[in-house]
Amino acid sequence: MAENNDRNFSGATRYILDDELAKIVNISMALEMPLLLKGEPGTGKTMLAHAIAENLRMPLIVLNVKSSMKLVEALYQYDTLTRLNDSRFGDSTRNVSDIEEYIKMGKIGQAFVAEKRTILLIDEIDKAETDFQDDMLDVLDQMEFDIIEIDKTVPTKVRPVIIITSNAKKDLSDPFLGRCNFHHIAFPDPKMMRKIINVHFPDIDTKLMDNAVSAFYRLREIDAIEKKPATRELINWVRALRADPDFKPKDLTKGDVPYMGVLFKKSQDYARAINITSRRRLI
Repeated sequence: MAENNDRNFSGATRYILDDELAKIVNISMALEMPLLLKGEPGTGKTMLAHAIAENLRMPLIVLNVKSSMKLVEALYQYDTLTRLNDSRFGDSTRNVSDIEEYIKMGKIGQAFVAEKRTILLIDEIDKAETDFQDDMLDVLDQMEFDIIEIDKTVPTKVRPVIIITSNAKKDLSDPFLGRCNFHHIAFPDPKMMRKIINVHFPDIDTKLMDNAVSAFYRLREIDAIEKKPATRELINWVRALRADPDFKPKDLTKGDVPYMGVLFKKSQDYARAINITSRRRLI
């Protein structure tokens, strides 16, 4: 049974939250349903889980999904190799006849056996195969799983708050979608982005912020860019510009974009951005 929690999520020190997102987070916690977040990289999907954990003072457990991952890895691992070595050399303090001594909880398992309510972030679920997705939702619905090696069922002690992210690179199954609440996080518009920048740089020069944000959105509009710069890149770029004593905000109006490698991480994107900015003004 879930632990009562009278607090509502209302944002965090470095997370700008709109009303609609706050409502879906709080209703998902109230209904005890996983919240599926979609949106392009850099929209704050992953950081939302960190913000909820900070605001509600809950431990955060992160499962980074890999394409080859099996569900059992997220639940538990049976360390057969260590047990074999312990039985051969006999210098372990563990009882080698007790298999449970060699069971280690995976990320979902850790959330289930935690003594207090946790935030369980399942990051980039679209990397996983459909079977993994659906089987995982079965486990999260039932709030228990079996450890086959010791014929034991592990029930959840306190139902976690479950946040699932997807970059929408692969379609999720209908059963999966039907068992989650859903929210699409759009990429921040310039007004929202200025608020985000102000949170990270409260003392930023207004002209620097305005010129950097304008240049950033123009760079995102360049055709044939495979990986557009996201919020993280903009924050790091502003940090680089502020650290350069020779940089002047008005230089951006001339198409002079220093530290392009902070914004573009793929060679072809970098080369195309350099080529375009050398031929036109960005503001």
